[in-house]
This record gives sequence, structure tokens and C-alpha cells, in this order.
Amino acid sequence: DTGAVKAMAHITGGGLLENIPRVLPAHLAAHLAQGSWPRSELFAWLQQTAGIDDVEMNRTFNNGIGMVVVIDAAHASACAATLRSAGEQVFEIGQIVPRGDGAAVLIC
Repeated sequence: DTGAVKAMAHITGGGLLENIPRVLPAHLAAHLAQGSWPRSELFAWLQQTAGIDDVEMNRTFNNGIGMVVVIDAAHASACAATLRSAGEQVFEIGQIVPRGDGAAVLIC
């Protein structure tokens, strides 16, 4: 379905907290589930060695997420299956919700 993909964000400098809001309308937010994707030993080592807090890790680094694809919920499973069949690693890391007065990205 050509309408399944709603947005895509390449997670580069600015990490998860700055790149995802760039592709969302101002009235929406991304709620990401911490631990819903594997954390590499490199990021764990970097955080511990440099004493970087969780917010800064999510703001500055991609923490193992190279691309975020926002998919219509009704098509998420099919899109994930298509990507996996092409050899991609896919993790459902959260959902898009009304923003209200909160942050554009919340990781909990």
C-alpha cells in the first residue's frame, strides 16, 4: 500500500530526539519504548566510560537506530515483513501519539 509509509527519519547528528520531530507534524509526538531495540556494547561502553546521561545519549547518538520509518499501524506488520525479507533488521520501537504539551519524543 503506497499510503503505509507516513514519514522517514535518518538518525544522524541530533540523535533520536532531534531527528524524529523533523518528520512529524507539530501536533504529534513519538513515544519510544526503551529496550525495544538491542543496545550495542559500544553505546553501553561509551555511556559508562564518558558518564553520559540517558537524555544526552538519545539526543546525540542514534543508539543503534539508523532509520526510523513511521508506518500506518494497520500496515506495520506487513511493512516489517517486507523489510525483513529484504534482509533488514526491524524493531517496533514505539508509536505516534497526539503531542499535547509534552515533548516531541518521549523515551520511557
